[in-house]
Amino acid sequence: MSFEIEQIAELARLSLKPEEKAKLKKDLESILAYVEQLKTVSTDHVEPTSHVLNLENVFREDRVHPSNVRDEVLNHAPQREGNFFKVPKVIDQE
Repeated sequence: MSFEIEQIAELARLSLKPEEKAKLKKDLESILAYVEQLKTVSTDHVEPTSHVLNLENVFREDRVHPSNVRDEVLNHAPQREGNFFKVPKVIDQE
């Protein structure tokens, strides 16, 4: 696979010095050569996976539990009105 390092640098908005261009081109060629090598590996008897490990959900099942957190919190409020915090008016309507 051939590529122009200047075009790649421009697309990536990189300003490269000549020695950086040479090193980057060598590195990209090495990466692409490795990808080509991987293409030769037979994967005929390998099942497709989305992850290398066989992951399972380890979380507990969601269950509804009775809770009175609202009442506990409102009991600590300086002022309340029904099930709401009562606060001073901060917005004037004109």
